[in-house]
Amino acid sequence: MALTQEQVTAALATVIDPEIRRPITDLDMVKSIEIAADGAVRVGVFLTVAGCPMKDTITRDVKNAVSKVEGVTGVQIELDVMSTEQRKVLQTKLRGDRGPEKEIPFNQPGSLTRVFAVASGKGGVGKSSVTVNLAAAMASSGLKVGIVDADIYGHSIPRMLGAAERPTKVEDMIMPPVAHDIKVISVGMFKPEGNTPVVWRGPMLDRALHQFLADVYWGDLDVLLLDLPPGTGDIAISVAQRLPSAEILVVTTPQMAAAEVAERAGSIAAQTHQQIAGVIENMAWLPCPHCDERIAVFGEGGGQTVADALTRTLGTRVPLLGQVPIDLRLREGSDEGKPLVLTEPDSPAAAELRRIASGLSKRSSSLKGLHLNLSPNRG
Repeated sequence: MALTQEQVTAALATVIDPEIRRPITDLDMVKSIEIAADGAVRVGVFLTVAGCPMKDTITRDVKNAVSKVEGVTGVQIELDVMSTEQRKVLQTKLRGDRGPEKEIPFNQPGSLTRVFAVASGKGGVGKSSVTVNLAAAMASSGLKVGIVDADIYGHSIPRMLGAAERPTKVEDMIMPPVAHDIKVISVGMFKPEGNTPVVWRGPMLDRALHQFLADVYWGDLDVLLLDLPPGTGDIAISVAQRLPSAEILVVTTPQMAAAEVAERAGSIAAQTHQQIAGVIENMAWLPCPHCDERIAVFGEGGGQTVADALTRTLGTRVPLLGQVPIDLRLREGSDEGKPLVLTEPDSPAAAELRRIASGLSKRSSSLKGLHLNLSPNRG
């Protein structure tokens, strides 16, 4: 039976664009299909932009998919670049018929994305490591997950995820890099090479956060995590304004000095009217390498103290979601861009992080924070 264009098209429909995470056939990226009498296939593919960082991945995936079709004797890929008009059509297709509006999709009526703002009172408590490992655990369970590295001055998420690619710009949309099946955006991806500092004041920080939320094409996420800077500064306030339905996750250590500061960070919810999802105690103890004892390196009880204090302040129960033990591999994995929950899923720290992630992934039946798009009856 002769090889048909429909067979090749069906194979191309299995190729997922690595940035947009949709089949290239749905995105009008297939320019042409030519089939020779001897079974050789030539496929023309449109890239969204010239110099697309994912062109090698797309080329490889297209070749592999078409090569598996029965009767194909060879595959040749020819790359082209979308015109400005084609990119505008793509942008409208991704954002809907309303076109390229600067709206935050997570605030729209009917949004099913659960947003967590991961906060801490002070630096050094492992907030970013917790964020990355929670995201990786959720993604490995099949959820669609994104991370906004909102710690503008102390951005570290790209390194911890091993996200080396830069974002791709399609018209005025930004396609976020993907690492470990997690979409991620960070100001560090836009800086010139080198460890240059970001020297911005309040209005610029707020603008950067809005661009990360509105200009980035996130697609249909189940969960979005924001790694906030320590304390209750400009970004924490902007998150409350930009994402009023975001739930706060407070990360602390058992140390009372850290717990007292973490309590202040969580208490911002009393003023912003946000919900606190719970408290995570990191570095809870060190498993003794020679026995079954737990060594309380940073003391005990800080996490529960924060949860109890916030419960009293807010008048609603704030749970202690979990206690993550110290594990050198957690730090090593963060430095290497390999989350512990993926490399050592059965280790005590990874098991606790996966348990916390599983609990957070279960959507509450409460309607709090959900935009219902209702208006009062004026009749």
